[in-house]
Amino acid sequence: MSSPIPPQESAFVGRSTELALLRPRLAEPGLLTLTGPGGVGKTRLAAHLAATLSGEPEPPPAEAPGTEPVSWAHVWQLRDGRLLAAAVAEATGLSDHTPRLPARALAEWIGDRRLLLVLDSCEHLVPACRELVRELLAACAGLTVLATSREPLGVPGESVHEVGPLPPDTEALELFLDRAATAGAPLVRPAELAAAATACRLLEGVPLALELAAAQLPQQPVATLAARLRARRDLTTGPEGVPRSRWNPPRLRALRTTIGWSHELCTPPERLLWARMSVFRAETGAAVLRAVCGGGPLEAAAFDAALEGLRRKSVVGVTADGRYRMLDTVREYGAMWLDELGEREKVARRHAHYHLGLVREADRTWFGPAQLDAYRTLGQGHADICAALSHLRDSDPGAALELAALAGFFWACCGRLHEAGHHLAELVAHTRAPAAVQARALWALGIVRALQGDYAAASDLAHHSRTCAELSGEEDRLLDAAYLRGVVLLLQGNPEEAGAHCARALDGPAGSPARRARCRLVGVFALTASGRLDEAGRAAELLRAACERRGEYWTRAYADHQLALSALLSGRPAEAAACARRMIAGKHALGDAFGVALGLDLLAAGLAGQGRANEAATVNGTAYACWRTVGHPQRGTPELAPLREHAERTARARIGDREYARAFRAAAHGTPAAAVRLILATGP
Repeated sequence: MSSPIPPQESAFVGRSTELALLRPRLAEPGLLTLTGPGGVGKTRLAAHLAATLSGEPEPPPAEAPGTEPVSWAHVWQLRDGRLLAAAVAEATGLSDHTPRLPARALAEWIGDRRLLLVLDSCEHLVPACRELVRELLAACAGLTVLATSREPLGVPGESVHEVGPLPPDTEALELFLDRAATAGAPLVRPAELAAAATACRLLEGVPLALELAAAQLPQQPVATLAARLRARRDLTTGPEGVPRSRWNPPRLRALRTTIGWSHELCTPPERLLWARMSVFRAETGAAVLRAVCGGGPLEAAAFDAALEGLRRKSVVGVTADGRYRMLDTVREYGAMWLDELGEREKVARRHAHYHLGLVREADRTWFGPAQLDAYRTLGQGHADICAALSHLRDSDPGAALELAALAGFFWACCGRLHEAGHHLAELVAHTRAPAAVQARALWALGIVRALQGDYAAASDLAHHSRTCAELSGEEDRLLDAAYLRGVVLLLQGNPEEAGAHCARALDGPAGSPARRARCRLVGVFALTASGRLDEAGRAAELLRAACERRGEYWTRAYADHQLALSALLSGRPAEAAACARRMIAGKHALGDAFGVALGLDLLAAGLAGQGRANEAATVNGTAYACWRTVGHPQRGTPELAPLREHAERTARARIGDREYARAFRAAAHGTPAAAVRLILATGP
């Protein structure tokens, strides 16, 4: 899924001169880097620039699809430069299902089209960002990169703009007054305005310092705030004597002063929560924060009061969907205090094991009504799951392997194949773990390789997974290995062998309903591909009904896929189209781009078979766009190719090549997510 420009919770104020200067620079391909210290407003300026270029007066809502021609990559969430290209690819809407190098796949995906790519907060991965940007700019003639960083990237031809503080007597004062009113303390009397102007000068026009100070106004008059700022303006150490070297490299004095003062104005529970929250990398719900950061002085009501206090003081922000976020500079300050408290290892361990438990629960409840929520939860928490994996890799490699093994299937289903493959391959090669965990990790890596089209590697991994499964004696691991082997055989065009292999596994030990359902699904695919359509239809209906009773999506959608395929092969195009729509809806809900593309192919064939040629051309164009987002031409089991070709010939024959090409091109150059929603809304 492509990443939209992050929505802003308050009005953009000032920077009119800079906006006029920078907009023309973004009209031409190349790299523009906004530099400056933390808190000076680089990200906010980049977001406003990107929003105006995309035609939006402000960044679009969080739920909006990726808005062409702008893509936004949250580099600050990453800690491993080797995953940068894959993360940026995902931000641009590419869920690459090929074994290509991620940077090459990304360059081919962007091609020569006009695109503004925003890389936000690059300072901790400057070498990786430098290399990726250099490669992309060399390959993509229409690409403009807008980076925010505390230092330049060092790419040849880079244009660097240092973002400075706001002018204290004009734009800084405007921002301060706006935020004061938002905090519920509007400043209107002449004496208040004079004190506000003094505060803005003392705060040196630094936007984050202004926002933190304005948030204090409900608790103290602006004149008192200005007086206290004047008394503290020469602060050169962290609070309570912490040396500057422990606090950060040299920073703007006003920002150090204001963050330190905001910290001192917090209650002890608020300070503790601030420190503990610094382990999180992404927006997070209150329940997750409570589970990781609670305990001790932060039990129950004390935690809720501390979280609300941090929100009132603007130490944390709240997104439109109710999750909490902390700016990098504020997080860094909290991390310093977490070290001072001696709690870093303890809280990082709690954070890691919470997310391991989250993924364990998602796996345990996968075949049921919690499945859809699990995919959404793991998607929203992806950056923190990766942080947990990084911590466990150093402290408990066996647990890291388990986490990667459990998350791998979810990641593979949602297009994070390069990331899943990277973690799994590295951990499998270097980690000793119980046979059951090894079997699960090998299986997950095999799924990744199969989806990337590397069937030889996937087949080998299925064999090794079965060997470990036999050593473990766990029934589910044996069924997993059988399922993987069956999938590979199907993709290689050996349906009879695939069906027989999974049938033998189902005749063995019982195993869980989830694993049995996946093996049954292979059997349905095998029956359809072998031409045993009546048997395939009955088996698919039974499997689908079982999934529907459980409230399960993933297997049910593929059962619908087989019902659609069977109906097409049996000459029932209207029934096929209805089943295909159900499949697309299920896969779209899960964020499975590969599955959506498969479903669109079948829907186009069903529509063509009904004589609805214009609709078929539009759906075919949308399918083409979706297949591009997974990095390769149409794929799937071998029997799909002739159906696709027949559907296209049928539609072309009905409306003519010219009209077909017009409808196809219009859909193929659109935004896939929006087109899919429209297709689902305009059924049957």
